[in-house]
Amino acid sequence: MPLSLAEYADLLDSRKLMWPKVPAAKPVSATPSAKLLPGIRAVLWDVYGTLLRVSDGRFTLFPDEEARLQIALDKTIHEFNMWNHMYRKPGPPWQSIIGLYKNTIERQAMQAAARGDFTEVNLVHTWGALIMKLFEKEYSYDEGQYGDLDEFSEKVAYFFHSCLQATEARSGAALAMSDIAASGLTQGFLSDGQSFTLVQTLRALSKQGELPPLYQLFRPQSLILSYDTGVRKPSKSLFTEAVQQLRSLGVQPQETLHISCRLSTDLVPARAAGMKTALLVAEKSGLEVSSDVLKDPATRPDRLVTDLSQLRGVLGI
Repeated sequence: MPLSLAEYADLLDSRKLMWPKVPAAKPVSATPSAKLLPGIRAVLWDVYGTLLRVSDGRFTLFPDEEARLQIALDKTIHEFNMWNHMYRKPGPPWQSIIGLYKNTIERQAMQAAARGDFTEVNLVHTWGALIMKLFEKEYSYDEGQYGDLDEFSEKVAYFFHSCLQATEARSGAALAMSDIAASGLTQGFLSDGQSFTLVQTLRALSKQGELPPLYQLFRPQSLILSYDTGVRKPSKSLFTEAVQQLRSLGVQPQETLHISCRLSTDLVPARAAGMKTALLVAEKSGLEVSSDVLKDPATRPDRLVTDLSQLRGVLGI
């Protein structure tokens, strides 16, 4: 039987591979506003930059330094023995695929344009398209270990992204999520992300301590990720989808708290959708704040926290 994505991630860990590290946090000065926010029944987390510390401060397929993309492509080519089945160009292996990678993402983004004003690309589909090109030169892989093309593409995408962007759980993240789960509140994601985001997040959180069972942490309807909708933040339709999913659980928008380190792309559209909002100001990386937005009563967050432990007071748990 093929390995699940979680089992594959365990296998990678057993090999003691070298992964990129998240840069040290640069502190930022802020005064918390963490008094009780009554009536909250659900918490939706932004993942990359908020729940997880991440290189670049946000999820991206094109990091700030292109050399990191080149290295990630190079490592992926070697890990999955792709080099002998590529249409090669002179130079290092990444040069033979980087143009195809960029063109495939651009084409997929254009195809998804009708579904929202800020389109999202499914990285599994990107790697599936790249692997299909390898089949033209008799590429093969171990289906017994990796599964069908979609399952294999997801594992390739997970490996590639792990090489591209370092991630680690934010201090206190596991405890905050465990406390929310124990309180009986509904909890989930409202975030830019991919099909491997849940596995990636749970693995990072587990390094801080034991987590409750998955069914106690999340309900399937409360996991709203951009890859699944075809649109990313700040697309209105992504927040509309979150409202609809929570309503199916009996939770209204005004009973929902969205937590993020970004105002304009995350908390402002969340508030426009009727949600309550909490801005996390923990470090400079990923933080997106505008003084005009903070001062405007129509857009400023309902609460501001500088440490995830302060959410206990906000939620009254």
